[in-house]
Amino acid sequence: MHWQVYLSGEIHTDWRQQIISGASALPVTFLSAVTNHEASDSAGDLLGEESDNFWRDHKSSKVNGIRIRTMIDKCDVAVIRFGDKYKQWNAAFDAGYCAAIGKPYITLHDEGIVHALKEVDGAAMAWAKSPQQVVEILNYVISQE
Repeated sequence: MHWQVYLSGEIHTDWRQQIISGASALPVTFLSAVTNHEASDSAGDLLGEESDNFWRDHKSSKVNGIRIRTMIDKCDVAVIRFGDKYKQWNAAFDAGYCAAIGKPYITLHDEGIVHALKEVDGAAMAWAKSPQQVVEILNYVISQE
C-alpha cells in the first residue's frame, strides 16, 4: 500500500523536511497546505482585492480550504505540528476536522503546551515530541505486515 500523509501546522521550522527525509524509504507521499505565509494570506486576492482585512482573510481561508480539506480527506494519516512561538489556530482546526471525520492524526509538539492541547491530543492517535518520533511511528504503521 502507498500511504498519503498530510503535514499540517507550524511553518517556521524545518520539521516537515525532517519527516520527509526520515521517511524517504517508505512508500509514502506527503501532502501539505501552502507553507508560503504571504502566498497563503493573499490566496483570496485571486477573487479581487479587499480593503477590509476581515474579508481578505475570509476569502483567503476559503480558497486555502479547498486544498486543505481535499488533502485531509484523501490522506491516510495527518501529522499536526504545534510550535511554541505562535498560536496555530489553523492546525487546531485541522485536528478538529480530522477528529470529526474519523481521520487518524498524530500531534507533534513539545511538553510545554500539553495542557493547552489536552483536547486535541485526546483525540489524536499519538503524540510525538520530535519529527524523528513521527518517522518511527510512520515506519512502524507502514512497514509492518
